[in-house]
Amino acid sequence: MRNVRANPLRCLILFLPLFLLAGCGSRPERAAGAPVILISIDTLRADRLPAYGHREGSTPAIDRLAADGILFESAWAHVPLTLPSHASLFTGLLPPANGVRSNLGYRLDPERGPTLASVLARHGYATGGAVSAYVLRHETGIGAGFERWDDAIDFSSEATLSELERPGEATVDAVLAWLAGVGERPFFLFVHLFEPHFPYEPPSPFRERLADPYDGEIATADAAVGRLLDWLRTRGIYDRAVVILLSDHGEGLGDHGEKEHGILLYRESLQVPLIVKLPRQRRAGERVARPVGLVDVAPTLYELLGMEPPSGLPGASLLAPEKAVEPGRALYAETLYPRIHLGWSELRSLCDGRWQYLEGPDPELYDLAHDPQERENVLARERREYRRLADQLKEIPLALEAAAEASAEERAKLAALGYLTGAAPEPRGARLDPKREIALLEELQEAFRLANTGALPRALTALDGILQRQPALTDARLQRAAVLRRLGRLPEAKEEYLRVARESEPHRESVALEVAKLELDLGDAAAAEKHARLALAASPAEARLVLAAAAERQGDLATAEREAREALGPVDRPHLPALVFLARIGIERGEPAAAVELLAGARERIAAGEIAPVATLEGTAGDALARLGRAAEAEAAFRREIARFPGGTEAYARLALLLASQRRFDEIRPLLDAMVAAQPGPRALLVAGQVMEDLGNRGDAAAYRARARTLGARPAGAS
Repeated sequence: MRNVRANPLRCLILFLPLFLLAGCGSRPERAAGAPVILISIDTLRADRLPAYGHREGSTPAIDRLAADGILFESAWAHVPLTLPSHASLFTGLLPPANGVRSNLGYRLDPERGPTLASVLARHGYATGGAVSAYVLRHETGIGAGFERWDDAIDFSSEATLSELERPGEATVDAVLAWLAGVGERPFFLFVHLFEPHFPYEPPSPFRERLADPYDGEIATADAAVGRLLDWLRTRGIYDRAVVILLSDHGEGLGDHGEKEHGILLYRESLQVPLIVKLPRQRRAGERVARPVGLVDVAPTLYELLGMEPPSGLPGASLLAPEKAVEPGRALYAETLYPRIHLGWSELRSLCDGRWQYLEGPDPELYDLAHDPQERENVLARERREYRRLADQLKEIPLALEAAAEASAEERAKLAALGYLTGAAPEPRGARLDPKREIALLEELQEAFRLANTGALPRALTALDGILQRQPALTDARLQRAAVLRRLGRLPEAKEEYLRVARESEPHRESVALEVAKLELDLGDAAAAEKHARLALAASPAEARLVLAAAAERQGDLATAEREAREALGPVDRPHLPALVFLARIGIERGEPAAAVELLAGARERIAAGEIAPVATLEGTAGDALARLGRAAEAEAAFRREIARFPGGTEAYARLALLLASQRRFDEIRPLLDAMVAAQPGPRALLVAGQVMEDLGNRGDAAAYRARARTLGARPAGAS
């Protein structure tokens, strides 16, 4: 079975017929040297676009593109998750072949097969991509082959949900800046927009125009698409370009009990929009009814551009005439997400356009022609179709490789975006059917939402109820520990993390880092150092920073500096939290000018949009500037920190002290109230209380602390 890695799914072409033999069709479309623009709108169901019949939405840019191009009425994703779906899109390989099975613990390996970007780059194309969410960060390997992969999103451990994604308009800003420097070279541009991914919070004016916030988010993405396409039109690029618009997967929206995506494989999670605009708008307005998949995009572009495709791709050209595509083609889809993260069964599917077969503990078959909403399982009476598709699916190896150990930081980021990140232990009995457990999953995701919005006591109650029913649910335990920590119940949080470490081997190293941070908060630097060393393999940069902080607490600034420099990483892509820590060491040594100088380069690159801002960087610069007597610059730095990261506390506290030093006392209470409003939960209230205590205002200090107690906060060390 070790040969599976080298050649796991190229055999699909033997039993999922995609092409007729050569000599069967007309001359293929050609567009050698044409600019290529590939737009991926995350989490967009096809049936929520007006071009696909939706009556409530508003997408003028996509409507115009559809009028100029070919619309595929039955396009399907191969996995309802962002990273694996884009891996299939870029490689033209199905998930068992490209090896990326979930958003966490898997990396796109270029040795498994070349990507679109790498092939086009070899043919002289400039290649640039810009993404809108942490899920597609450069470290996943998804940017392989791109000269420029713009993922300027905050990756720091302090980042909040809104900071782990960026608005589509900001992503379009990034790609337009790149396009301006391409010159006369042909180019391949990839643009990823995260609207309408949950949470559905469209900005004005779309929030007011559309009653459904999901439609509002789609309209927001459409505006970004329109701006990009208009830019191309005004420069004469659009008419000669290939423009492809699609989505990586759909969204449940409760149709079969799943509100979001990742667990189930029904039509609403897999059917996506796909529009292909050819140069000079050839074949404008055509609609293609046959089923197609995202793995068809790569071979389509290779054919259009006159390039030899990599061998063994299972896809077919989207532009092939109907007579050149053999009837009965079945499209593969899978979700291993419930197996990897929950210990439930995986689900797999084949769909030939008429029938969708879903393989799981309780298999299903749906007749899409008569039941497009998939309400009636006809497997019992359509045994012939069931056996045909089930037999085909048996030929596809699962080829599941264990997920790599993920860092605590990666887990925290993806959890903030609503994804499960726990590695489930092997179940004692048969694996549970995800569709039977979907209600429990929705409860878990609701607990995540409560935690992310600061409703910590309610989140804790919900998590306790879930764990009473499924005590081995790792994600629930990890979230419970995080909630306890935010409530100030540090010993309980520590015990919860230690329980996960005892019961789940894959989490021992990443949990060790969380325990190390808790030991620092509890004042035990020696214990923090011990646990941080256990985490070095899984989370080297983060663990080094904890070691640095432990040394700092013990007065050993030389060791603290050495560990922070180990965490810093390469000069062109430094680990910014380590840079901030080194600046803080400079401040402690009485060298604030050196701290300002150390941060200057990063601040300039952030201001220029080259790298993403990181929490506490501007606040640390402000602290150094204040110590140099440069009060106006310090205040400006603190306010930049607050504007970029309103959910933090340190910059508010330091600015309050600066205002007090200038006797601007009337500005302090509104500032602290703004901090509390920006960060639901007790932590900001406790910080506000401490600031007022430091300023001698015991009455306001007591009031803030009383409010924190009503939200479930306990003093550190209480049980």
